[in-house]
Amino acid sequence: MAAELPAHSLIAKHRPTLDQALETIRTRAYWSPHPEHPKAYGENGSLGMAEGKAAFDALLGTRLDLGQPGTDDWVGDETSPYGPTLGVTYPHADIDTLLPAMKAGQRAWRDAGAEARAVVCLEILKRISDRTHEFAHAVMHTSGQAFMMAFQAGGPHAQDRGLEAVAYAYAEQVHTPDDAEWTKPQGKRDPLAMTKRFKPVPRGIALVIGCNTFPTWNGYPGLFASLATGNAVLVKPHPRAVLPLALTVRVAREVLAGAGFDPNLVALAVERPGEGIAKILATRPEIRIIDYTGSTSFGDWLEANARQAQVYTEKAGVNTVLVDSTDNYKGMLSNLAFSLSLYSGQMCTTPQNLLIPRDGITTDEGPKSYDEVVADLAKSVSGLLGDDARANALLGAIVNPDVKARLEAAAGLGEVALASREISNPEFPGAVVRTPVIVKLDGAKPDDEAAYMSECFGPVSFAVAVDSTADAVELLRRTVREKGAMTVGAYTTSGEVADSIEEVCLEECAQLSLNLTGGVYVNQTAAFSDFHGSGGNPAANAALCDGAFVANRFRVVEVRREA
Repeated sequence: MAAELPAHSLIAKHRPTLDQALETIRTRAYWSPHPEHPKAYGENGSLGMAEGKAAFDALLGTRLDLGQPGTDDWVGDETSPYGPTLGVTYPHADIDTLLPAMKAGQRAWRDAGAEARAVVCLEILKRISDRTHEFAHAVMHTSGQAFMMAFQAGGPHAQDRGLEAVAYAYAEQVHTPDDAEWTKPQGKRDPLAMTKRFKPVPRGIALVIGCNTFPTWNGYPGLFASLATGNAVLVKPHPRAVLPLALTVRVAREVLAGAGFDPNLVALAVERPGEGIAKILATRPEIRIIDYTGSTSFGDWLEANARQAQVYTEKAGVNTVLVDSTDNYKGMLSNLAFSLSLYSGQMCTTPQNLLIPRDGITTDEGPKSYDEVVADLAKSVSGLLGDDARANALLGAIVNPDVKARLEAAAGLGEVALASREISNPEFPGAVVRTPVIVKLDGAKPDDEAAYMSECFGPVSFAVAVDSTADAVELLRRTVREKGAMTVGAYTTSGEVADSIEEVCLEECAQLSLNLTGGVYVNQTAAFSDFHGSGGNPAANAALCDGAFVANRFRVVEVRREA
């Protein structure tokens, strides 16, 4: 058990970090307190590479006891996408016992105030950061991300998103002063005088429904936004990706207890195989906030049925890149190839549809026909992934059989411009590793439309031939409006075309990246600066992270008295 640190000590320790985070969300500049490089860890209490791997290995085959009330069984059935069985078991909760225990600590947590809650959250993040190497292996072996991506996206980038949520939560809560003196003149009569107190109060218990692919990156914003605004948080991980969030809950409970608060403010809910407790929990009257990342079908169900809760969903969309023209053809191809390949396309931000005029595009290397652009992109992907060691480092592993099935079925949807190939992983022979497939489709054919107007999650991209750039812009508009998009990309040397694409994205609320040819990719976003999703199209009803993401997790209650 870590040493106790009461809230006043945490304010002195973490207030500078909170202030820097507040300044950064205002300026949108680059900043992170969490190092991205693995060698940055190993001193000042943090685990180095060997220590982190040893800590992860020590977890395998063990029972992860969190000491939370209502435990009636021990469950766990995680198998790494790389092959090994993790063998970790977790507490299964009697919800009728756990939920009241979680609620019991909320009064003291509410009364602690916004600053105390924020610095407790920052201490949780700091202790998670110190164990980034351990968490990286946990993310890798539940999501299938390659180690470096699991380290960065599952570690510092996820921690940044959590800190960002805390900063927004704090800022929203302190907009209203704690106390106010109110005096209204009455002419010749004595003025009316009131003293008023304002207190942010939580909605209740928040439920975080985790995802398989990015358990920490997608889980931390909602978890820390709710906790920082005074709510207890129940974490329900994806059955295939429990370990990273279970470790998170364990750290949170240790910090809360050490700071003098009820550790049951954060708890874990793991399900037995086929139990389906997400639906049960989501409609409980005690659950007042829900954060969900996953399929559109279940996200729609939550929005329709969890009527007692404020529901934040990140669902699915059809991400699109419009290619009109470029003054850096090789850079464009290289950037797109990396975007299509990273983590085997298993990101909610990965481009799916590439809209290319059938008469071709203009480039710095001369005119390129539709067929040439597609063939050159296929060649660029093949070159990027030609070395198996490099390919394994970029692709990771296919996260589940459904992704593999979609990949295999995609080849039958049209003309294959780039066939997927199987890659062996010498370190993990059980890993399923596949390169992306690119399929040529015709935007004018109704049968093809059925394919490209549906999300095909995984390493599948469609090169859609359109009659003109104007038609591509309108297809982009219809796609975002009807299906949603987490990301939109475009390549053009025309200011007029750029303006028309930007106008579509403004009208349909989609985040746009223009002419990326270097080391920034359409499927990557930076905390404190980039918004992940917009909350304004069918792909998601919230953005990570803005004021709207946190402001409705609490309400302000006023107590007024005559002076």
